[in-house]
Amino acid sequence: MRDRLRSFFCDHLSIMRGKVLPEEKIGAGYTRFAQPNFAVHYDKDLIIDAPGTECMNGLPDMELRWQARDIRQGWEPHTRVVVGDLFDRHGEPVAVAGRHALRRAVADWQRHGLTPMVGLELECYAFTRAEDGSLKPYDTPGGAVYGTGPFADPAGFMDAIWEAAEMAGFRLALMTTEYDAPQFEFTLWHDEALRAVDDLVLFRLMAREIAIRRGVLLTFMPKPVAETGGSGLHVNLSFTDGTGNNALADGPDSGAETMNALAAGCVSGWMRHHKGLAGLIAPTVNSYARLQPASMSGYWRNWAVDHRGVTVRAAGEPGAKARLEHRMADASANPYTAVAAVLQAARLGYEERYDLPAAESGDCFTGQDAKEGTAGSLSEALDDLQADSALCAAVGEGLCAHHIHMKRVEVGKTAEMTPEALRDFYIWFV
Repeated sequence: MRDRLRSFFCDHLSIMRGKVLPEEKIGAGYTRFAQPNFAVHYDKDLIIDAPGTECMNGLPDMELRWQARDIRQGWEPHTRVVVGDLFDRHGEPVAVAGRHALRRAVADWQRHGLTPMVGLELECYAFTRAEDGSLKPYDTPGGAVYGTGPFADPAGFMDAIWEAAEMAGFRLALMTTEYDAPQFEFTLWHDEALRAVDDLVLFRLMAREIAIRRGVLLTFMPKPVAETGGSGLHVNLSFTDGTGNNALADGPDSGAETMNALAAGCVSGWMRHHKGLAGLIAPTVNSYARLQPASMSGYWRNWAVDHRGVTVRAAGEPGAKARLEHRMADASANPYTAVAAVLQAARLGYEERYDLPAAESGDCFTGQDAKEGTAGSLSEALDDLQADSALCAAVGEGLCAHHIHMKRVEVGKTAEMTPEALRDFYIWFV
C-alpha cells in the first residue's frame, strides 16, 4: 500500500482542518482550501462575513504550504502528517491564522536574543454513549487523582494513546488522571514554541481519534461537567539565550523564583494584560464556567512562587528547569493564538518595564490579595480584549478583529441554550 499525507491547519475554532493527499502529492509542498473556512461556526448553520474571511469577495482559495522537513510519521499505517502555513491568493500570510501570529511572536522575542521554549499541559474529560444515545461520563469506578492503570481507565485507551504517540514520535512527559473523574492530563516535553504547538495540535487530534475508536469521546472543552473542575491548557515558558542557557535563571542554583529582569518583565506583562488575554485564550462561552474564583483556573490577576492557586506560577526548580507557568488558557482556544498571546503580553511587560505587583500571599480559596479577576462572561471578555489596543496590535489587528467578530456571533447563538445544549454545541469539536 502506498503512503498518503494528511495535511493540516488549525482554524479559529481550534479544529484541525485538512486533506488526505496521495503519495504523488506529498512532495508538492502545498494544497488549497477555501478561505471562508474562517467564516464558519461549530454548528455550521451559515457563513459569517467576518473580517479577513473574503466572504463577499468571491470566497477565494488560500494555500496551505509546508516544508518537506516538517512531514512526520502519522499514527495510522502508511500515513504521514504535516502542519502548514496559510497564504492568501496574493501570496500574503492569512492574517487570521494563528500559526502566523505565533511565528511573529517568536521573531519579536528573538530580536532580544531570546528563543521562547514552551511546554504545554492538556486536561480533558472522557465520555461514552448511554443506551439512549446521549453522552455520559466515562465510568472509572476506581479513578483517583494521579491514578494510572485499569482502575483509572478500564478500556485502556490511555495506553493505546501512549503507544500511538511513541509510533508518531511525540514526546510525552507524563499522563495521569486529574482530581475529578473521568478527567485526564497529558504533558508534552518543552520545545521551541512553534514545534511545541505543532506537536500539541497533532497529539490532541491523535488522542481523540485513538479514543473514539474505543468508544470514548475525549473533550478538551473547559467545563463539560458543571459539578466538577474545569480543564485548562497550561503554558510553561522559559527562554534560551545566545549561549544556550535558560535566561530565566541567573545560575545553576537559581530559578524563576528569583525574578530576574526577564522573569519580572514577563509576569508584569501578564498582570497588565490579564483581562484582555482572557478574550483570546479563554474564548468560548463555556470558558467562563471554568474561570471562577477559588477554581485554580487563572481567574485572579495574581502570581506567586510555586502556588497552584494563582494565574502565574513561578516554578521553584533551578537552572535549566526554571520556568513560568501561565494557567488561564483552555484548549477551546487555537493553541497557536493562545501561545502567541501569552508570549506577546510577556514581551510587552519586558520591553515596557511595567510595575510588578506583589506576589499573592493568600490561599486563593478563602481569600486573596488580588482584587481583580477576569470578566464574568465571554461578551465582557471581548470588550476587555477590544479595549486592550497594545495587546491587539502585538498579537495582530486582523486576527483580533476577526476573533472578536466571530465570538460575538457565538455569544448570540448560545444565549438561550440550556447547559446540556451548550455542552453539545462544543463537545464534538473541542
